[in-house]
Parts: sequence; structure tokens; C-alpha cells
Amino acid sequence: MARLLVSEHPLALCLDIDLLRRSLGRWEEHPQQSGLLARDLAVAAARAHLLSGHAVVVAQFLGRLAFVERLESLAREVGAGFRHLALMDSKDNVIARFLARGCAPDASEQHREAAAMAGGEAGLAQLYDDLLAVLAARPDAVLVPSVAGDLEGTRLRLRDALAGFL
Repeated sequence: MARLLVSEHPLALCLDIDLLRRSLGRWEEHPQQSGLLARDLAVAAARAHLLSGHAVVVAQFLGRLAFVERLESLAREVGAGFRHLALMDSKDNVIARFLARGCAPDASEQHREAAAMAGGEAGLAQLYDDLLAVLAARPDAVLVPSVAGDLEGTRLRLRDALAGFL
């Protein structure tokens, strides 16, 4: 979804933190440290890109309040707008969709790794609850319905939610 949105805006950056993490040598042997380093790299890249006058979309599950606040602080520091969006579906649907995507024959290596790291249904349920806790602490976050199979509708809802930011 983020890549589709960014493709409509010249020189906007779709910043995928998981991709940065996977770019670190032997990252899987150091899951916590590689995650922290990838977030640091993402913030540095976002800073440089925002300072160049271009938009940044962080395509990431943001289940940690501190990191959302760090991104918002960065935007404020460089004089950029900030919008916290969350694609939402019911917990049961999210778990089913995530597991199906990770197990699909055409799933990317990144999706297979994410499915394995999530810890199955119980781990995904906890991640969903973590996201709800972050969203409860961020009343200005915009919840965007994500309906299985409705990619175009989801893209349009995201685009509307980002009006004026991209």
C-alpha cells in the first residue's frame, strides 16, 4: 500500500524498516539489536529526505509508542507535517490475513520471515493488542479500514487520509 501511494508522488520515499533490517549482515542472529539499528537508520534516512523537501512514508507496524513519538518529533524538528495512520481490521481477520500471506506459495522471503518471527496466532494477537495500546495513547491517529481483497478501496482511503501530507 505504501509503495502504491508513494508511486503517485515524485521523489517521495517509502521507507521500509524491515528491508533495512534485512540489509544488515547476520541480522537474524541479533534480532533486538538489528531492529534498533534499523530504526536508527530509518530515522537518519527520513531526516535526510525530509530536509531535501520530499515526503516520507514509513511502511511499518508501529507497535511501540516511543518510536511513533520519535518519528513525530523528527517531523517537527525539520518542519515537516506528520500523520499517524493505522490500517485496521478485526483482530481475527488480521491474524488470518497475516498467516495466509506468510504461508502463501508466492509469499516473499520477508513475509515468510515475518510470519515465523510473529510467534503464531498468540504472538499476532499480542502484536494487535500492542497496536491498540499505541493507538489509545495517540488520539490523533487516523484509523483506515483495510478490507481483505479490496486493495483499491484501501489505497483510496489511505490517499484520502494523507491528503495534504503527500
